[in-house]
Amino acid sequence: MTGRAGNAGGSAAGAGLGFPGGTAVTGLRVYDWPGPDGLPGGSAHVHLASTEAYYVRSGTGLVQTLSSQGYAEHPLAPGDLVWFTPGTVHRLINPGGLELLVVMANAGLPEAGDAVLTFPPEILSDPERYASHASLARPDRVYATSEQAAKDRRDLAIEGYLALRDQVLADGPAALEPLYAAASRLISGRLDTWRELLVAGPVASAADSTLRLAELAGPEHLHPPALSGAVVRRIDAPDQPRLGMCGFLDTYENDRMH
Repeated sequence: MTGRAGNAGGSAAGAGLGFPGGTAVTGLRVYDWPGPDGLPGGSAHVHLASTEAYYVRSGTGLVQTLSSQGYAEHPLAPGDLVWFTPGTVHRLINPGGLELLVVMANAGLPEAGDAVLTFPPEILSDPERYASHASLARPDRVYATSEQAAKDRRDLAIEGYLALRDQVLADGPAALEPLYAAASRLISGRLDTWRELLVAGPVASAADSTLRLAELAGPEHLHPPALSGAVVRRIDAPDQPRLGMCGFLDTYENDRMH
């Protein structure tokens, strides 16, 4: 799941201008299109570096997961909050108008490829084939260009996911290791970019908080310089939703911040 109001890059002194804590926030209306197994919902995928959280705004549904805990189903109802760490394969099911507020760690990393779809192994093992099926708008982005393209990509991911789920049910979490290996190979060329995004976002945000604590504890604590530069920021509502992996995304972009 990607799309964001994310942290602006920059030094620790300017990190506070981005979204809190180097996170990203997205509005998500989960697809209600029936999948290959008849269940309506989004694409199954895994993040390699970013934790993801779901806050349910309306509707009902569930998220299916494959992790070190094996296979599980987590019901979703208004007010529920569920999150999962990197390495958790997840699939959203939407039988009833499911709308989420999604919070992602490491703002910018998901858009830069920290989301690998659970395509069948023969596609995951071939970077060119994977890219041709996964990137339906631009080679480095996850947004689809049409509903049919999003459906086709979703269905292929569910095909691979269902076989993977059967393997986990039969053999336990060790069955996830080939997926992790294939996913790591697919993203290996992006790690330098990910490091830059990490430093500009979450690391800068943590450094900014550290600086503020130091000022509060220091000789200038009665007049902390950082507090005198307090500002308010706003990002206007998106003009239109995008077709993401799991549903229609209300994506809040930093270039609209004012």
